[in-house]
Amino acid sequence: MEPTDRTYAVSRTDDEWRAELSPAEYQVLRQAGTERPFTGEYTDSKTVGVYACRACGAELFQSGTKFESHCGWPSFYSPLAGDSVEYIEDRSLPGRPRVEVRCANCGSHLGHVFEGEGYDTPTDQRYCINSISLTLRPTD
Repeated sequence: MEPTDRTYAVSRTDDEWRAELSPAEYQVLRQAGTERPFTGEYTDSKTVGVYACRACGAELFQSGTKFESHCGWPSFYSPLAGDSVEYIEDRSLPGRPRVEVRCANCGSHLGHVFEGEGYDTPTDQRYCINSISLTLRPTD
């Protein structure tokens, strides 16, 4: 992950993150990796609730904004609140700039956001988020 100049509410050393997260969680959340498509626990979930950052617990997305994109990862059309995520220009793929989505509370990598793909959503955006970056808190 590219470092940012930002100071986060939740801040840990690299060793502390490694101790708290599984190797797979660390690789995605702290090293901007990507889980394999169609393997995440929330890809097809229809459970009503709030999706929170697996690293710090900050609430990020509501299940009501989740939609079927058939891309292999959970997709949302909007974050929970405008300031719950941050956006970083991602030029890691040559010739294909993207917008990385990170947790605004701890700076962990969540996935990417795409626009103009033609999905029938209120925002015309697809927040393509790694399941492993999230924890679902069901609403009772």
